[in-house]
Amino acid sequence: MTRRLISTGSPFEAKAGYSRAVVDGRWVFVSGTTGYDYAKMEMPEDVADQARNALSTIESALHDAESEFADVVRVHYYITDPEYADTVFEVVGAVFGEIRPAATMIVCDLIRPEMKVEIEVTARRKESRPGDG
Repeated sequence: MTRRLISTGSPFEAKAGYSRAVVDGRWVFVSGTTGYDYAKMEMPEDVADQARNALSTIESALHDAESEFADVVRVHYYITDPEYADTVFEVVGAVFGEIRPAATMIVCDLIRPEMKVEIEVTARRKESRPGDG
């Protein structure tokens, strides 16, 4: 079984010592992802835009792991205000509505005041690849 680390090149990953995603056999673990626009290193104000950015970063990490949203089996949503729930549900529902992974939403503080949502997923790739074990 091989283990592969995936990075977005974000300075946060190097500073904190983590990977955007880890591929371990058929499993793909994507770290908690906030709504930064990594091309501009900016955080939008709107929670829906943050959720869309987080999903875009996650989709890219899944793609790099030879996976896709359809492979997601578990998702954790972290929001900083319960009033954000319906807005975030609308955004993530457009992606996961037919996939229906197991999910949890938690209201909590995040590490920066501009962060309103963080999303973490676990996926299991459908096909075995050499070295998957």
